[in-house]
Amino acid sequence: MQSQAARQAEWRIAADAHELAAMAAKLFTQLGREAIAARGHFTVAVAGGSTPERCYRLLAAATAKDATSHEALDWSKTDLFFGDERFVPRDDPRSNYRMVEESLLGAAAIDPRRVHPIPTELGSPEQCAATYSDTLAEFFGVSPPHSWSRFDLILLGLGDDGHTASLFPGAAALSVGDRIATTSPPGVLPPPVDRVTLTFPVLNAARHVIFLVAGANKAAAVEDIWRGCCTPNERPAIGVRPSHGALTWLVDEAAASQISIGHKLA
Repeated sequence: MQSQAARQAEWRIAADAHELAAMAAKLFTQLGREAIAARGHFTVAVAGGSTPERCYRLLAAATAKDATSHEALDWSKTDLFFGDERFVPRDDPRSNYRMVEESLLGAAAIDPRRVHPIPTELGSPEQCAATYSDTLAEFFGVSPPHSWSRFDLILLGLGDDGHTASLFPGAAALSVGDRIATTSPPGVLPPPVDRVTLTFPVLNAARHVIFLVAGANKAAAVEDIWRGCCTPNERPAIGVRPSHGALTWLVDEAAASQISIGHKLA
């Protein structure tokens, strides 16, 4: 049975990871255009991972094809941030920034001044997280924990252990409620490096959060979250519930194989 929390989210099912990426790119562009029309700019925190990468390549291809189209996203009014990052140099193959740079930033010719990487060149993960917190607080004009950065869109993935961003099961980062960004240990998944991640209060302040989930290895975690039979300490992704925003799960058929949401097909 679907949990109340799952019922409050929108669930869309794609045939496979490629269709999922196309759905994500379309929704990304739609939300970006709506934000620019309403507020004059679009703020988005992007995610790492192979499924988001497919989405970014589609966005870049659409921009390269016709950047002047009335259906295109205006990247000159879009600011890109990062939901989490591994504490490695930006040119490291494990870097989320490097993946986004190769799949989107260069191909879409996005102004570097509109891109706000997590500063992994600093001396420690703690310094990195503190500096990124200050950067976001200044950009959004907020003062945590009294007010929080409110992104128009945050993209998130899901690990087969139920983690999202770099919020891992049982990690101390799950309970951080007074900072925009914090550090996180490597968790049980490779690569074994420290990480920096946005915290739950920021994720839950977003106007819209989209999960991109593909693969049969995610099916057990998706089922637990769908049924609500877990806690954020067990499956951190279930702790993402925007207080004044929308939550959309884009899931391929393999990831959705253990739940019954045929009536939600998009």
